[in-house]
Amino acid sequence: MYLFQLILIALIQGVTEFLPVSSSGHLILLPGLSGMEDQGLLIDVAVHVGTLGAVILYFRRDVWLGLAGLPRALSGRADTAGARLAMGLMIATVPVVFAGLVLYFTGLSELMRSVAVIGWAMLLFGLVLYWADRTGAAVKRTTDWSKRDALIMGLWQMVALIPGTSRSGITITGARRLGYAREDAARLSMLMSIPTIAASGILLGADVAQSADMAAIRPALIAAGFAFVSALLALAFMMRLLRSVSFTPYVIYRIIVGALLLVWAYS
Repeated sequence: MYLFQLILIALIQGVTEFLPVSSSGHLILLPGLSGMEDQGLLIDVAVHVGTLGAVILYFRRDVWLGLAGLPRALSGRADTAGARLAMGLMIATVPVVFAGLVLYFTGLSELMRSVAVIGWAMLLFGLVLYWADRTGAAVKRTTDWSKRDALIMGLWQMVALIPGTSRSGITITGARRLGYAREDAARLSMLMSIPTIAASGILLGADVAQSADMAAIRPALIAAGFAFVSALLALAFMMRLLRSVSFTPYVIYRIIVGALLLVWAYS
């Protein structure tokens, strides 16, 4: 695989993983639109590891708080801020892991990897994000995250298994409908990505381990590194932008790309 393609894949994954524009949709479209070869599972795992490292580093204080509270959360006690965060993340992750396993082992996930599906998802869920952002209140903060809210956001996250939906976009949509302020909705969405990306990486990694190729390790490390840097920059950009701007710019992008994909798919 050429170095240019590796860097391009890493940049697409890193930039789009945490912006509400769908990383999976962009990566699925890349081979079809560019004529490049499919990057393969190892590179998929590598860029996921890169983005996982970026979100852990950026939200390192929240991650440490959740890890410190994990033992209490596992024992069923949510009497500290860390334990409540850890329990919320566990609750929010269960629905998408269950649904993801069902789609993976039934092969249904492959049936949804089409330009038409991605186009419709980009367009429709972009409009849903706009509606939620414009009509949602801003009365809740991250510290208000309850078990109920975690479960509801976890159910929203299940929808992200449809290519083109955007995991961050749909969870931010859910959080805004629940009344979380924009920055807090984004923060919760990013924290939810940690166990979700980790679970996805483990599932993909299990497949890769069966056909490990040491010669492919170097390209994978390069991809992971570029994904890490680009994801970190994208996270910092979005969190800073949300202090003064809504999600509308991302919605406009989704509508334009979704419409173009639908024209292409049905022409």
